[in-house]
Amino acid sequence: MECAEILARLRALANPDSVAGMARYGINPHNTLGVSIPALRRLAREAGRDHALAEDLWASGIHEARILAALVDRPQEVTPEQMERWAQDFDSWDVCDQVCSNLFDKTPWAYEKAVEWSGRDEEYVKRAGFALMAALAWHDRKAPDSALEVFLPIIACEAGDGRNYVKKAVNWALRQIGKRSRHLNALAIQTAREIGQQATRSARWIASDALRELQSAAVQERLPR
Repeated sequence: MECAEILARLRALANPDSVAGMARYGINPHNTLGVSIPALRRLAREAGRDHALAEDLWASGIHEARILAALVDRPQEVTPEQMERWAQDFDSWDVCDQVCSNLFDKTPWAYEKAVEWSGRDEEYVKRAGFALMAALAWHDRKAPDSALEVFLPIIACEAGDGRNYVKKAVNWALRQIGKRSRHLNALAIQTAREIGQQATRSARWIASDALRELQSAAVQERLPR
């Protein structure tokens, strides 16, 4: 399937009312068509995996085309340079999260980029670092606990960043790691308590929200013994 055909189909699915609703949830309405994620997934299945198509879709600058690019790209063909280039283009939390959890977390560079980006200043690049941590904890079922454990000191270090899209991603990463195993749950709870001792409002919010979930009966009962 050609890029031009896909873009035409996306425009045919455009829904201005959905764009307005997305904007209320903090999604950037610029170059946004209002196409739903289920519709994008159906289109991705029709298009199939195609690295060149993914690059063309990304270059269009259209919000939904960029999410679709992550769904059709081939993780094994993604380079660190491409990851950096796309991350610099992130302008909305949902594009950031969809790319990280549908594509970047499946590349050989995911752990390296998670650490690198978590220390960056750009809001969405920094969010991408923690979104990658969360996605790896969720999707990389073969990873040992030790591979995810190294993220916890970074999470504690960056918990004072009060920017909304950063602190929510820091919280997300902490909670996902803490739901991975009993060992990581105990370490994540300990990390959350340490974060709660920090002086910033963002750190206290991250800690209280994470502890509420990680110590809940629902999570404790699901953890493998």
